[in-house]
Amino acid sequence: MSSRINPDRVAELTASMEESLRLRTRKSGEFVEQAKQVLPNGVASSFQAHLPHPVYIVEGHGSRVVDLDGNEYTDYHNGFGVMVVGHANPVIAAAIAETAAKGTHFAAPNASAVRVARELSSRFRLPKVRFSNSGTEATLDAIRLGRAFTGKDGVIKIEGTYHGHHDAVMISVHPDPDKMGPRAKPVSVPQSAGIPQALLDMTVVVPFNDPAALDDALEANPDVGTMIIEPIMLNIGVVPPEDGYLEAIREITKKHGVVLIYDEVKTGATIAAGGAVERYGVVPDIIALAKATGGGTPIGAVLGTEEIMAQISEGTVSQIGTFNGNPLSMAASEATLTTVLDDGAYQRLDEAGRRLLDGCQDVCDRYDLPAYTIGVASKGCVMFSSERVVDYRSYAEHFDDSLNYLAWLYHMNNGVYLTPGADEQWTLSIMHTDDELDHYVAVFEDFARDVTGGTAR
Repeated sequence: MSSRINPDRVAELTASMEESLRLRTRKSGEFVEQAKQVLPNGVASSFQAHLPHPVYIVEGHGSRVVDLDGNEYTDYHNGFGVMVVGHANPVIAAAIAETAAKGTHFAAPNASAVRVARELSSRFRLPKVRFSNSGTEATLDAIRLGRAFTGKDGVIKIEGTYHGHHDAVMISVHPDPDKMGPRAKPVSVPQSAGIPQALLDMTVVVPFNDPAALDDALEANPDVGTMIIEPIMLNIGVVPPEDGYLEAIREITKKHGVVLIYDEVKTGATIAAGGAVERYGVVPDIIALAKATGGGTPIGAVLGTEEIMAQISEGTVSQIGTFNGNPLSMAASEATLTTVLDDGAYQRLDEAGRRLLDGCQDVCDRYDLPAYTIGVASKGCVMFSSERVVDYRSYAEHFDDSLNYLAWLYHMNNGVYLTPGADEQWTLSIMHTDDELDHYVAVFEDFARDVTGGTAR
């Protein structure tokens, strides 16, 4: 922690702001106790549980949401990065309503799924598409396809990345530094009880932004046939690939005959029309999509080369799901991709992202905070680290979660709804106004002033 920041002051401010949020959201605090009678921790997903208690949201319109107590917030959480189109977007709502009036589910092919698949194929430069209903399903399908194609069970993943909650990828997601072993040969650490040892044994972990480590690991593990990676690491704030990194891993995986999977669940449709493939120009063998692709409805998709996806056509790989390509999700996705998120929308996301990053960076500089801002288009964050984070280990060593949590409390107490947890980032929507972005910065400056106990330079 910076010498300008007194840990006792941080603790005092945190206790005060926690109490303020608890009082502001009293009805949520009372309701969660009732919810615990039927839901573990009172929530539908473990990610929704956080201190001082979960905040229940009752409605959202455009860039705003309202909680159970009637507090209104500008939303930068955006449904864990889903609602880049804004809440209750009228174009998407109309598409869903029109479709629902004709029937919500048939478990049969529909023409909209074909149109959405064509759009995704064009954007992400891979010819074949199959739909599912979540990011977890998409990465599950992607890894199964990779294993089947290479005939090798071994998988390589990046230390500190999250790819959904199926067993094959719930490994070294947020490993305890005491358990992750040496950097040259990281230990595969289970994220949860219930992960079979056999899967840990067949999973190799390597650091992000280190192509030499990947090459060495593949040389030492010839039984690995599949690699999965977020092209921008988004499980520890925002960690972009260093120049040449994605090109290098593309060449290394080709050299070793390894199928390369991009997990674009978070980046697809949020940082460019064609996600990281468009931003960086490197095309993998398989891409997993979800979240913002569905315009607020449950969706997943796996895209792949002709040869890899032929395994589905031939029946050697089973890819099934009752709700795959369902009419409501396809209607929402088609409206999102072809009408709402047009060129102007992505230009706005770039501009808004830059305004927020620059504003918060100015605060960091003027108050000498041990932090910096980083992001791409709608995705961004303040990294509370005095050193540049390039992988999970540098994050674990330098990131100050206490400052991150306190900044979150300040925003939540001042009408800014943010994703809880040090591993997350903001997601902007096309509905955010400049005034709302400037309010975010103003609250961040209040935090900086109080935590440093002084005035700006």
